[in-house]
Amino acid sequence: MKFLDQAKVYVRSGDGGAGCVSFRREKFIEFGGPDGGNGGRGGDVWIECVDGLNTLIDYRYQQHFKAKKGEHGMGANRAGAKGSDVVLRVPAGTQVLDEDEETILADLTEVGQRIRLLSGGNGGFGNAEFKTSTNQAPRRANPGLEGQEKWIWLRLKLIADAGLVGLPNAGKSTFLAATTAAKPKIADYPFTTLHPGLGVVRVDGREFVLADIPGLIEGAHEGAGLGDRFLGHVERCRVLLHLVDGTCEHAGKAYKTVRQELVAYGGGLEDRVEIVALSKIDSLTPELLKQQKERLQRAAKKKPLLLSSQSGQGVPEALRALLAVIDEGREAEVAEARKTEWRPI
Repeated sequence: MKFLDQAKVYVRSGDGGAGCVSFRREKFIEFGGPDGGNGGRGGDVWIECVDGLNTLIDYRYQQHFKAKKGEHGMGANRAGAKGSDVVLRVPAGTQVLDEDEETILADLTEVGQRIRLLSGGNGGFGNAEFKTSTNQAPRRANPGLEGQEKWIWLRLKLIADAGLVGLPNAGKSTFLAATTAAKPKIADYPFTTLHPGLGVVRVDGREFVLADIPGLIEGAHEGAGLGDRFLGHVERCRVLLHLVDGTCEHAGKAYKTVRQELVAYGGGLEDRVEIVALSKIDSLTPELLKQQKERLQRAAKKKPLLLSSQSGQGVPEALRALLAVIDEGREAEVAEARKTEWRPI
């Protein structure tokens, strides 16, 4: 199944049904009076977060969603039926944006969330609604109100506890494969990863979700390489693991390149807790390892972790460092929730 994290769709709620002009006509009843029913309400447009989806691929093949119109009113005071709703089902982490791609209409982060995007038009009144003491035989009825319509953007941002960032071939996919059951594509050329990947990490009897995104290069915020579009998938992460390839020419410069792209992207990524690690240390001589470590430490202004996803050296320490930050964030959320929890005075 192809990965699709962005889609533009057209939605329209249903028009209301028209009211009816009708009079009661029965044998031996000379003045039956008006009995035209009201029109039915048009269908609404809903968006719902459901389980079992991890991509927006369904919206690649269908971009138009229209709710049904309300039924017209009928004689004998029969009201028209409400038009059926249309429901857009999306995976957790989906944002709904207006056509300007900036205004957020909804942010669906939990399975079961359901939000009405557009309301259907009201049904029109039948002539029975206009009956008065001075106008006992009205011959007018209202048409139904038109529904609403708009173009919206659906944008998926994967929900993960930790995210991997770095230049292409920094060892992110290898780290994901070594620590989770995920099977990302791994090869010795840049941009092997073309789509974000998720995996569940198990360490010390605990679990957290790790996200891997395609590598960044200099100028990614201007569209170079695969651009910075996929950085949205680590916006929700509590902590970032920044992997720097130990076999690159200069570890410090490689680190600064990615940091500059994070700052240019915005979204709060530059303020995320960051754990820096020098990868592929099994391919370095002791002298080169020491040199690259010092370069990276000067650039990051913190002591980097040393690891090799291939041999497993340093990997458990990196996972425990990630878990410590994740636990701290979870505890802060629980404490904040308790503060706002309602309690009787």
